[in-house]
Amino acid sequence: MAFLILVIGDLHIPDRALDIPAKFKKLLAPGKISQTLCLGNLTDRSTYEYLRTIAPDLKIVRGRMDVEATSLPLTSVVTHGNLRIGFLEGFTLVSNEPDLLLAEANRLDVDVLCWGGTHKFECFEYMDKFFVNPGSATGAFTTTAASWAVNLSSNGEGQKEQDKGFDEDEEVVPSFCLMDVQGISLTLYVYQLRRDEKGVENVAVEKVTYTKPVEPTGAGGAAAGAGAAASGAASVSSS
Repeated sequence: MAFLILVIGDLHIPDRALDIPAKFKKLLAPGKISQTLCLGNLTDRSTYEYLRTIAPDLKIVRGRMDVEATSLPLTSVVTHGNLRIGFLEGFTLVSNEPDLLLAEANRLDVDVLCWGGTHKFECFEYMDKFFVNPGSATGAFTTTAASWAVNLSSNGEGQKEQDKGFDEDEEVVPSFCLMDVQGISLTLYVYQLRRDEKGVENVAVEKVTYTKPVEPTGAGGAAAGAGAAASGAASVSSS
């Protein structure tokens, strides 16, 4: 049986969204998921309890809106197979530029880095590491770039300074991800709730694969190492 890891975040219930879409809840039935990585902005207790029903093994980091959850860490790392996976909400990052994400991945010493805060799915491979943003599971609206200023105090606590300029007209596609790790390989399944021209909602699924490059071990392993590195490029295909 596959060990599936749910990567989910930016829920913002009930202040920006009423609930996780019913079509997503049908997919996230108890007993299918082994572990959940929540990237913050959970904001309410009932959603926390719901995530616990999906998988009792629930790992959470603090988002910028989790102002009362001061005991939650800003970053966390789990290990599956031969891959170290780090995750954070992202409000402590200066920007989402690849070089800054790479620096954070190196700081955490991880092969895979999951980050949130943008409410938009994204994934890419860069400098032999894999980066995943699962988007917002509820399709919660985002704020404009000038809406928030987050100061980090000496103990790392983020404080909200502004609460204006919500961009409620920007369309956010609800999404979440599942990871299946086997050794040095990871298969990412991306679920997005899309609406067609008639307004009918359907769940679209994409598959992305990543393989961690393997260092050659002597002359005999050089060819194998080079082959593994070449296979490290992420490939995307629709399910």
